Amino acid sequence: MAVSLLTNTSATPTLTINAQSASYTAVLADGNNALVTLSNASANTFTIPPNSSVAFPVGTVLNFAQTGAGQTTITQGSGVTITSVGATASAPKTRVQYSAASCIQTSANNWLVLGDIA
Repeated sequence: MAVSLLTNTSATPTLTINAQSASYTAVLADGNNALVTLSNASANTFTIPPNSSVAFPVGTVLNFAQTGAGQTTITQGSGVTITSVGATASAPKTRVQYSAASCIQTSANNWLVLGDIA
C-alpha cells in the first residue's frame, strides 16, 4: 500500500492587524488570522453581525484587543447569540486596557467568547 505525505510548503501565516478607533462591526476579512484592535479613550463596542449580513463559516475565530483606555463590550447583532463566562454572559466586556478575547462561531449565529473578559 502506497502512503502519500502532504507537505505544507507555504509560508507561516501572519496575523493581519485591523486597527479601529471607534465602535466596530466585524467583517468577513476579520475572521481567522486577523486581529482587530480597538483604540478608543471612551467605552466602545465590537459587534458580531448576523449570518444574514456576514456569512462567517462555522469555526471562524474573531480575535480582538482593547488597546485604548475605553472598555470594549462584545455585542450581538440581531439574531446572534453570544455565550461567555463574563459577568454579563451575552454582552461580555474586556477587563482592562490591553485585554484580548476571541469569538468562536460554533454554529450559524452562535458565538462563544473567551479571553480576558469581565
